[in-house]
Amino acid sequence: MDPVYQALIDIVGEEHVSNQQEELYIYSWDLGTTEPHRPDYAVSPRTTQEIQRIMELANSNKIPVVPLGGGLSLAGLAVPFRGGILLDLKRMDSIIEVNEEARYAVLECGVSQGQLTSYLERHHPGLAHSEPGAPPTATIAGNAAVHGQGDLAQPYGFTSDMVNGMEIVLPTGEVCRFGSCSIGADWFTQHPLPDVGLFLGWTGTTGVITKISLRLFPCKKIRGTALFVVDNEDQVPEIFYKITHTQMAEDIIAFSQTIPPYASGLQHFTINLAADSEKELEFKQEIIFDDALGEDIRRGDGGYLGFTPGLERPQISKTSDWRKGGGFEYVGSIMPVSRYPQCYRSGKEISERHGIPYTVLGRCIGAAHAMMFSWTYAFNRADPETIRHAREAMHETDELALELGGTIWKPGLYGQKLVMDRLDPNTLDLMKKVKQLLDPNHIMNPGNWEAG
Repeated sequence: MDPVYQALIDIVGEEHVSNQQEELYIYSWDLGTTEPHRPDYAVSPRTTQEIQRIMELANSNKIPVVPLGGGLSLAGLAVPFRGGILLDLKRMDSIIEVNEEARYAVLECGVSQGQLTSYLERHHPGLAHSEPGAPPTATIAGNAAVHGQGDLAQPYGFTSDMVNGMEIVLPTGEVCRFGSCSIGADWFTQHPLPDVGLFLGWTGTTGVITKISLRLFPCKKIRGTALFVVDNEDQVPEIFYKITHTQMAEDIIAFSQTIPPYASGLQHFTINLAADSEKELEFKQEIIFDDALGEDIRRGDGGYLGFTPGLERPQISKTSDWRKGGGFEYVGSIMPVSRYPQCYRSGKEISERHGIPYTVLGRCIGAAHAMMFSWTYAFNRADPETIRHAREAMHETDELALELGGTIWKPGLYGQKLVMDRLDPNTLDLMKKVKQLLDPNHIMNPGNWEAG
């Protein structure tokens, strides 16, 4: 009997551990182009205490551990490159608390976006959270951990900016809390306690998030999407600036794509609006489309295509079958809004060179403080040649993101190396020291953010 396998059974029960090859295969790859690597064990814990015992076991035996949330990563961020234990966190799916007055929720790490949305609609219809464009099974803790963004990013910023506190199991097994919850208060703030930014953006290499407190926001009674279009990419930064200046929109996305052909070369804006009355909605539409963008419309430089109730956003995943075979991956970057024209033109050129129909998207973060710009590359999962082209296109785009003065969002191993090659040497040295302190046996998601 494998002693590690038996120890895992003793912790979580036999039905929640596997070392069967057919089950481990499922955990060996993600939806992108990363080569598969099988774990030695897949474990699905239910409590923080079980995770603590698993980490103590792994640390004492120097066994790699890879945390997995919704399993929707496209960049190899949860692929077990060196085997070990795949920590499937989906069973930790309790919504512990929703504080309506202080507008926050305390969640276990396996709570999905769709789960929280459904719960709020049923029990707290006056509250909403910032939803990413990912499928509903994507986890909230996972989105925060990669500095994700959602449909309230335009006024409120990244999901990681909305975190009030966290509970973490360290690689050595200790359980720590950060934020007001660490001093026995409610989970309502991280301020003004000392900042310990060690777990967001680190791709699960510094610990396992087990609980998270997330800010919630007012949910208006009427929500929907307005569509605006221009035919010149150089106009996009100014349009972003004009709309954000009104402070009337919940979300602003500009996108362009090859298919359908009539849309190719055009820049579409989806502008999410929310109101508690028709009067308020009309006022917001008037301010944006008559005042802010009125001159562009009158000159014929842009067109307002109307408002549709219900939040319909560009679903980039729909581009996954443009090469037939259902595969796609994208490079995300955080960019100044002013870089949109260069991002669009360069991404289109890379796509065309690799024979891939182009899809690009820029989501406004804050009051045009930045944008998340993504380049999407479709491939056929059954055709290695198309996979190679997609992978090469993504590597070129990783390099492009840095050349244009941006940062790579959710970088895979190739992008991480590019970033570390450019990092200030003292910053990189500090990162090494932090990881060594927290993870002396280098068991946490090895392969990611490894320098030297």
